[in-house]
Amino acid sequence: MDGRTDESEGGLGGARPAHEGILRRQAARESSARTYARALPIVPVRARGLTIEGADGRRYLDCLSGAGALALGHNHPVVLEAVRAVLDSGAPLHALDLATPVKDAFVTELFHTLPPGLADHARVQFCGPAGTDAVEAALKLVRTATGRTGVLAFTGAYHGMTAAAQDASGHATDVRVTRLPYPYDYRCPFGTGGEAGAELAARWTEYLLDDPRSGVPTPAGMILEPVQGEGGVIPAPDAWLRRMRQITADHSIPLIADEIQTGVGRTGTFWAVEHSGVTPDVMVLSKAIGGSLPLAVVVYRDDLDVWEPGTHAGTFRGNQLAMAAGTATLAYVRRHRLADHAASLGTRMLTQLRTLADRFPCIGDVRGRGLMIGLEVVDPERADADREPRDCEGSHGERRRPERSAEGPDAAQPQVPRDEADVSANRSTTHAPAPRAPRPAAPGLAAAIRGECLKRGLIVELGGRHASVVRLLPPLTITDEQATAVLDRLADAVEAVARGTADLLGRPHP
Repeated sequence: MDGRTDESEGGLGGARPAHEGILRRQAARESSARTYARALPIVPVRARGLTIEGADGRRYLDCLSGAGALALGHNHPVVLEAVRAVLDSGAPLHALDLATPVKDAFVTELFHTLPPGLADHARVQFCGPAGTDAVEAALKLVRTATGRTGVLAFTGAYHGMTAAAQDASGHATDVRVTRLPYPYDYRCPFGTGGEAGAELAARWTEYLLDDPRSGVPTPAGMILEPVQGEGGVIPAPDAWLRRMRQITADHSIPLIADEIQTGVGRTGTFWAVEHSGVTPDVMVLSKAIGGSLPLAVVVYRDDLDVWEPGTHAGTFRGNQLAMAAGTATLAYVRRHRLADHAASLGTRMLTQLRTLADRFPCIGDVRGRGLMIGLEVVDPERADADREPRDCEGSHGERRRPERSAEGPDAAQPQVPRDEADVSANRSTTHAPAPRAPRPAAPGLAAAIRGECLKRGLIVELGGRHASVVRLLPPLTITDEQATAVLDRLADAVEAVARGTADLLGRPHP
């Protein structure tokens, strides 16, 4: 049933499409907390790889990929085969935390992929099926192991929606967390950017821990994302991440790497911490490890394994179908070297997207790592960093960034070299110098670009401060030809919004 028409909506002559009725009923019956459904009014009925087909018959290229959960795209054959094998075997689908052949195979494959310094001395805790529960478990683990309570976390962070996970996220208030500056080259909190900004961020962290009167007692742990996803696709500089590892080791503070979105090849290495050569004490894993099905685990050093039986439990931690799908996904990504593919294709995509930024002043920054890519959308008509941002839809916006001057794009400041060799050397991470304050964020323009993308059959999502970053999270199986189609549709969407804004302001088209 593809639901092209819905006779209950008025008969065949003037029938509304079925998808309109489904969307209307969703809006009437589901919680106001729903998110993606508001910006993406589609009803998927079939999907394969990068492509989704809606109930209205339209096809879309999906660069949201289940918020990064679909490393192999929709309904990959190896995932379907693994799930069918479990269903056909008569094996239990629900096994709590009992040992099963399916779980044993998953743990074996997972440990095979871990950074060597962790894999040899690791323990794994299966959690409730969402990443946020794994974050809860990780924080509980380090508090139990150290006997301390405080946590170091970073501005812009996103670790989930449950209590402790929200406490560690950037939008939290009134919590037991010390907030540290995360290097954000485009909007550097120190006004410097580049290596200098990252160094200042590291020094501030060191100062707080070394100063006996800083008001920050030695914490139970530090939690960070190697690339901030919801925070705006902000890659941590490798040198800074190594500094965090050294600082935490010097102060006997467990380092927790949240790899929920960055893991399983997404950033160009199997785990994003591998770019910097850092081995964390704890890794929080979810999304892609379940092969599109719900699964979340914490992997940690065995000497931290001090909690009592039942200290962290959950009814659905024994999801056998997710473990089978996850084993198939992990093995496929490893054997087919999809992390390398993500690195090389991501580099090419970033290079092409920078040419888009050269053409359209509303693209303030292009950055990312591997196939985790973001375009920060800014107000091209304003350069005053101290005023509130605005956009064509009147939404409230954000702060600033080094960028094109008020005279226009021809007065742009020098940028990082954009040839492919330079980008490849940095494994698809982009951080340009920050000589002056950036333009204000333009969330309305970003939303308009997302809408124009959807009209052209391209699904993207927004993130970052004030939802002003257009995010691309395509599956790792995306081909060069598909990547070209994605970039063409995105470029058309940006051009349409730029032209519309120019018409409103009575200015020449870019």
